[in-house]
Amino acid sequence: MLHRRSFLGTIAVGGATAIASPAWAYRRILGANERLNIGAIGVGGRGAGDLDAVSSENIVALCDVDENALNGAAGRFPSAEKFFDYRQLLERKDLEAVVIGTPDHHHAPATVRALRRGLHVYCEKPLTHTVEEARIVTRLAKEKGVATQMGTQNHEHPGYLRLVELLRSGAIGAVRQVHVITDRPGKWWPQGMELPPNAATIPAHLKWDLWLGPAPHREYHPAFAPFRWRGWWDYGCGAIGDMAIHLMDPAFWGLQLGGPVKVSSIGPKSNPWSAPEWMKTHFEFGQRGELPPVDVYWYEGKTTPPPEIASELPMNGSLFVGDQGRIAIAHDGFPKLLPEEAFANFKAPSPNLPESPGHHRQWIEAAKGRGKTSSSFEYAGPFTEVVLLGNVAYRIGQKIEFDPATMRVTNVPEANELLSKTYRTGWEVT
Repeated sequence: MLHRRSFLGTIAVGGATAIASPAWAYRRILGANERLNIGAIGVGGRGAGDLDAVSSENIVALCDVDENALNGAAGRFPSAEKFFDYRQLLERKDLEAVVIGTPDHHHAPATVRALRRGLHVYCEKPLTHTVEEARIVTRLAKEKGVATQMGTQNHEHPGYLRLVELLRSGAIGAVRQVHVITDRPGKWWPQGMELPPNAATIPAHLKWDLWLGPAPHREYHPAFAPFRWRGWWDYGCGAIGDMAIHLMDPAFWGLQLGGPVKVSSIGPKSNPWSAPEWMKTHFEFGQRGELPPVDVYWYEGKTTPPPEIASELPMNGSLFVGDQGRIAIAHDGFPKLLPEEAFANFKAPSPNLPESPGHHRQWIEAAKGRGKTSSSFEYAGPFTEVVLLGNVAYRIGQKIEFDPATMRVTNVPEANELLSKTYRTGWEVT
């Protein structure tokens, strides 16, 4: 296997040299009624939902390693060409955009190849599997000038829009703490697992080696696929990668989080294979312009916040603690100002963030040159970096200090090994 830094030369795809003529060199200007030529990478599970959401466009190619899922999607789009390997799909010269709904470990390999083609990209969250990948994707998206969107559908929810407006207006004064909680994993998928002792028979409809893709070779077992992959480090990012991208989004957006950050995570004893059964993470952000330092606390699985926080923090939601009050919000909910009696006569600021036509529609319109996306990779890349640092801190077992300017952990040198990973030959991300 080769680490991306040691990979030299041209990437070969299916025995052929990677596409040399970029799509942006002949990108067409679409009229109001013209449709994008879209390829769908991953058409089962979340990918099926993404495909539904862009079905108004011209679906020219479909890809999935599960033949049953692929054939099911092909039944809806019979004129689309079918692929098991998205590297081959990306050779189609008529492609203009792709929608990526794969397991986490395939996000960057597919996205980077699409961006290098100059294609518009919609990729599910978390944007990438590692911090380094997030930086690469952010840079490439900027270079190519294409329309990009990370699949955080709730970013456009009116409740989140109103929350960000409240935060920006200073409704609760300076925000000093944010508490964010999820009940995942546990009832959703297992974590804290050891590798299964025996292999199992690969289902006839599953292209297992392609499912592994960039990950190390491992014998098939249903403990990994189809859905339990989220809990394994080689394939997923655990609960924080799944839900913090949703639930921490309004904090990152509304409080302009970024800059150097200190991160510490606690949980049960770690193992090299799987994310923990529970984890508590503390992000410490410094002064950002006129915004004061803020502490963000993440709780997942069985861990619980202090009682005074738990009493106001909705499950799968956030609680913002300011100098003059608090705001609670649940996922898919609307902000609630606390204590209620203190805000009985409060007049909310007039809505000033534009209402969204929908997360996917916003991306489609941007790809056609009409407007911008609100969760572009310019925003989503740095956000993903911060979230994934929670896993780095947990796995290294120490508080880490991360400098985004150099993309380095400055106080625990060995933690930097966890910012990147090794890829199987043919799947490198550069």
